[in-house]
Amino acid sequence: MDPTVISTAPLAKPEAPRRLSLRAPLDLLFLFCCLLLTADVLIPEIFGHGKTKDYGLWYWAGQQVLQGRPLYPGDISDYFEFIYPPLPAVLLAIPSWFGKIPLYVVLSILNAVAWWCTGTFSQVMAGSDRRAGPWLEALPAFVTVTFVFDMFDLGQPNLVLLAMMLYGFWSLRHQRPWLAGFMFALATAIKVFPIAVLPYLIWRRKWAAVVATVAFIGILLYVVPAPIRGFERNAAELATWYQAMVGSSSEKGFGQRGEQNWSWVNQSLIAVTHRLVRPINYNLEDPSKPPRTMNVIDVDYRTANWIVLALSALLGLGFIAIMPRQAPRTARSDAEELGILFCLMTIASPLARQYYFMWLFFPMTVLMHRAAFDARANVRLGTWLALGAAGILMLLSLPWFPNVIQAWGNNLVATAILAGSLAWHIRHPPVAAGPEAAPALKAQTP
Repeated sequence: MDPTVISTAPLAKPEAPRRLSLRAPLDLLFLFCCLLLTADVLIPEIFGHGKTKDYGLWYWAGQQVLQGRPLYPGDISDYFEFIYPPLPAVLLAIPSWFGKIPLYVVLSILNAVAWWCTGTFSQVMAGSDRRAGPWLEALPAFVTVTFVFDMFDLGQPNLVLLAMMLYGFWSLRHQRPWLAGFMFALATAIKVFPIAVLPYLIWRRKWAAVVATVAFIGILLYVVPAPIRGFERNAAELATWYQAMVGSSSEKGFGQRGEQNWSWVNQSLIAVTHRLVRPINYNLEDPSKPPRTMNVIDVDYRTANWIVLALSALLGLGFIAIMPRQAPRTARSDAEELGILFCLMTIASPLARQYYFMWLFFPMTVLMHRAAFDARANVRLGTWLALGAAGILMLLSLPWFPNVIQAWGNNLVATAILAGSLAWHIRHPPVAAGPEAAPALKAQTP
């Protein structure tokens, strides 16, 4: 194997995330990158015309809470500036009290901490019997750096949510189901799509985590904002948000961003399927562009929804089919299983813009460990090739490539390649390959 990706040092405390070290050159590079990304946020605000993207919206939401003003319009058909539940606005109000720059600094620090935690938790949960050397440890961060840039530049919370979910699963493996449930609930209360973890927890019979997740979702959505917004007002705003964002769906779109739902910017399973089976203008987000369609068949809206439902059921049943039963589970298979779950959660979100695919960080980390450490040379090569194919597909989202490539779902296909590779590894562990396979892969599972 390549000695640059393998550390011969003894393993530290099992599954203990590594701490940042000012003596490690790559850790210093990480801090330097965080400073540059934070500068991208602060310099336009301090020396320019103000930071754009979603930062102004977060300040507005915090100020609405501080001044006791409504977060949503009274009519759910009106345009919603803030499309998240009330809890995030309450959380944003704390740093917003000090002004825009302190708020932006806090958000940048959260992204930096989440970036570090995502990397370290991904490494310790990769299910490998070897510890990655510095170059292999840095590789997932390098290949996803454009997604991280989007997190800082746009001010979106998806990287923070990913760190929360990884910490939740790490806690679950360490027999802390209530802490895990809290992290899953907090991620869900900020941006709803992490709720997709609940069916997985139920299937794996993590009952304490299921109860904790449901209980904390209720507490975070209804109880925590109540002292600030008032119980009745918070309940009414939550109902308004639910009707506008979750309970509304039609041929024109769902939620409050119909122009994004069906356009090329959305690479969710729902959106790509609808674009393939219905004559939808994938340039909806930009009215200045001529209408373009890409459907291969022409069905009505209801039939398209049935196709989405059928595909979702097939994916879910396929996931269940390849998941090992309790007895043959290993730390290795658990990592691969969790990687597939993160792939499915990413594409299952109704709206999956480019930065949502930051969640592929963990699946790619797991596959990189397999590509570096698997005992079978042909498997290592095949895994690197799969990673390379997925990487090339994701590069096609860069601005100088035509948008039609994203309309066809290049990131969605890349996700499918990663999930398929992980599924292959689950079904073909090295212990079944012969006596040369790596020993000691069996581990206790929660």
